[in-house]
Amino acid sequence: MKYQWYPGHMAKARRMMEDSIRLVDVVIEIVDARCPASSRNPDIDRMAAGKGRILILNKSDLADPAVTALWSSHFQSAGISCLAADARRRISVRTLTQMTQKVCEDRNARRRAKGMNTDHVRAMIAGIPNVGKSTWINSLSGRASAKTGNKPGVTRGGQWIAVGSSFELLDTPGILWPGMEGEKTGRNLALTGSMRDEVINIEELALELITYLLKSYPGALAARYGIDESETIDAQRDDMILRPGTSADAIRCMEDICVCRAFVRKGGGVDYGRAARAILDDFRSGRLGRISLEKPPAKE
Repeated sequence: MKYQWYPGHMAKARRMMEDSIRLVDVVIEIVDARCPASSRNPDIDRMAAGKGRILILNKSDLADPAVTALWSSHFQSAGISCLAADARRRISVRTLTQMTQKVCEDRNARRRAKGMNTDHVRAMIAGIPNVGKSTWINSLSGRASAKTGNKPGVTRGGQWIAVGSSFELLDTPGILWPGMEGEKTGRNLALTGSMRDEVINIEELALELITYLLKSYPGALAARYGIDESETIDAQRDDMILRPGTSADAIRCMEDICVCRAFVRKGGGVDYGRAARAILDDFRSGRLGRISLEKPPAKE
């Protein structure tokens, strides 16, 4: 299944970012620690060329810590200032100020040569929908400065937020990019909630997640739902429809989850839709454990 979502307001938001980026010294890009590569918007790289850059691996409390450590090392070795963070825990202004001053060393040197103030920093917060930008800003500033919500599209307009006396943040709407390449990228963004569930087939998505978990995190489904992951299907049942990208084991697991959780339709029959919503919600909230969806490329 191909996952795409690019509503009209995102094109408008991208134009707004292009107009505003000249006002800032640093671009702080927030990505989802569970899929750092998939959640990086290539448009932001283009727009932020020549600016100081900081990458925040947000929601690290939901990601596999060993994999997050690999991603941190990967980005640091590429010369990208990187910080793994949990948006719910307050990041000190001092920590972020030190990071911004470090990535602004060249800018500061030029300003000092002209006798200009180097203390005041303006930064843009950028990222795709639902990576936790607004929650992170509120945690940093210590107050409810930006609207938050566990769904894409909450922030629609940019707003300046003062953090201390010499640090300003410009919050921007989450934007995806048109013509997204790679089925894995779209799947990962759909799984982490960066696309609206209403525009995708959540049953297909849940089956893809189950297939991934059975291979990469065996035992996660058994621990949460009390099912037996070791069972296999010897033959395809007459009423079972196998779709591309899913396996018979994934469908059997979803059926077992329906039985264990009593997800049954009125009049009988398992309720795949209800099971799919429960599985996706459990993954997104961390109730299936700390899970990462991708690893950095292996070093040659």
